[in-house]
Amino acid sequence: MVMRPALINVMANAAQKAGRALVRDFGEVEHLQISRKGPADFVSAADLKSQKILREELSKARPSFGFYMEEDDGGPNFSTQEERWIVDPLDGTTNFLHSMPHWCISIAAMRGAEVVAGMIYDPLADKMFWAEKGIGAYCNNKRMRVATRQNLADSLVGICLPRKGMEQTMPQALKTLETLLPLVAGVRSAGSAALALAYVAAGRYDACVEVPWLMALKLYDVAAGVLLVKEAGGFVSSLDTQEKDPLASLSFVAGTGAIHDQLVRLLRV
Repeated sequence: MVMRPALINVMANAAQKAGRALVRDFGEVEHLQISRKGPADFVSAADLKSQKILREELSKARPSFGFYMEEDDGGPNFSTQEERWIVDPLDGTTNFLHSMPHWCISIAAMRGAEVVAGMIYDPLADKMFWAEKGIGAYCNNKRMRVATRQNLADSLVGICLPRKGMEQTMPQALKTLETLLPLVAGVRSAGSAALALAYVAAGRYDACVEVPWLMALKLYDVAAGVLLVKEAGGFVSSLDTQEKDPLASLSFVAGTGAIHDQLVRLLRV
């Protein structure tokens, strides 16, 4: 059995505690669908509750760390401290809202500009995808490797698509899909950027495409997942020729070597 590093244990304890609260709240969402007000406010409260638990648990274990978190909970949301947590307390909020069992908690630890550890936790499946720089990527206690497929025609590609409010980006989205769909075995948009990256690391997807139309994509959505892919033997490259760092551009391809290379050539602007 693999021994989890101390930093990963800190993340795991916090994520499991927050995950238990989210699972309880998720069980109530279906009943709220019939209410006049609807479940949106309830889900927002669940998101904030998860973040509160994560902030408390992570602060307790590493009081010197700063935070960059998704929700405005009255605490410091961005820190210039050398070491800091990058936290998305509920990635896949729309899925959660519709009782779709595809959502997660994402936590990364950064030192300076570098992600040194990351975790994506799926509480419903009790799957903990984690990695620390230099020691590999794991799902629970099992080592993860990216897929070995070489041909684009055999590949399954995860992608995030624009939503309401991003209408001006839809022509670009359609153009990207027109490029991909005739060439790959399938394209999936499941509603969680973090889990899409975890699935690349686990060999479920051959690649994941995060593209420029996602103005709403933030560091906390992808920081942990990018490290998972790299530590599982995959590659991550920016699609923005003006910004080589994928975490700075937030527009990238992550995947196994051959598929990654082909997609970068097809999609880089």
